[in-house]
Amino acid sequence: MRDEITIESRDYWFKVVEMLQQNWALIDETERGVTVFFVNDTGGVIDEIPFDSIDAARASLSENGIQRFVDDPKAASFLSPPNPPFTQQPHPNGTIYSSGRFWQGLPKL
Repeated sequence: MRDEITIESRDYWFKVVEMLQQNWALIDETERGVTVFFVNDTGGVIDEIPFDSIDAARASLSENGIQRFVDDPKAASFLSPPNPPFTQQPHPNGTIYSSGRFWQGLPKL
């Protein structure tokens, strides 16, 4: 059994990464401040990045090509965000966002 991760937000952001595969992001206020959780299509949390504020998290998501799902009605016609429960699931390529490999402008906290 994998560790369940509580994420309150359902304001999904998304990026199509391959045919029939998306990475999703949820911005959540946590005990540590604000965290962007990156979730795969099956609800597995594959990475996370802390930010100083929700505004900083939103700006960074946009700068990295991740779109807010509610702002794209066309995407909603053919994509479905993952449902909770969310669980820790390692990505086959490791921490793809927080490592900086596929992320521009990591926050310096």
